[in-house]
Amino acid sequence: MGVKRIVTAVAIGITLLGARVSAHHAFAAEFDANKPVKFKGTVTKMLWVNPHAWIYVDVKKPNGQVERWMIEAGTPNTLLRRGFTKSSLLPGTEITVDGYQAKDGALRANGRDLTLPNGQTLFLGSSGTGAPNEGTSKK
Repeated sequence: MGVKRIVTAVAIGITLLGARVSAHHAFAAEFDANKPVKFKGTVTKMLWVNPHAWIYVDVKKPNGQVERWMIEAGTPNTLLRRGFTKSSLLPGTEITVDGYQAKDGALRANGRDLTLPNGQTLFLGSSGTGAPNEGTSKK
C-alpha cells in the first residue's frame, strides 16, 4: 500500500511539473508577426525576471499623450550574454524599440531589437519562440 501511494505522489508531481513547464508560451500564442511596431520612448523600469525580462517604456505621442508599453525580452541570462547589464537600461534612458505587438492590441510587444542612445543595437529576442527571424538581429 505504501509503494502505491509513493508512485501516485510521484506521478502527480511529474504531471504538475510538466504543466508548469508547458505554460511557457511560444511567440505566436501571444504576439502577431503581422503587427510590427517601432517606437522611441523612455525606460521607466526593467524587471530582470524569468522566463522573460520586461522593459517598461513611456512613449510620448504627437498629441502629447503618453502610452505605457511593456516589452518582453529574452531571459536575463541571455540578455547578460548579449551585453546588457542591470545598469544598461536605467529609468530615464531613451531607447528605440523594434518588435511585434500583442495579438489583443494591448500596449505590449515582443521586443526584437533595442537601440541605445549611443546608437548601439542589442538583440532582445530569444530563440525557439517562433518569432520572425528569431535568433538574429535584423541589422
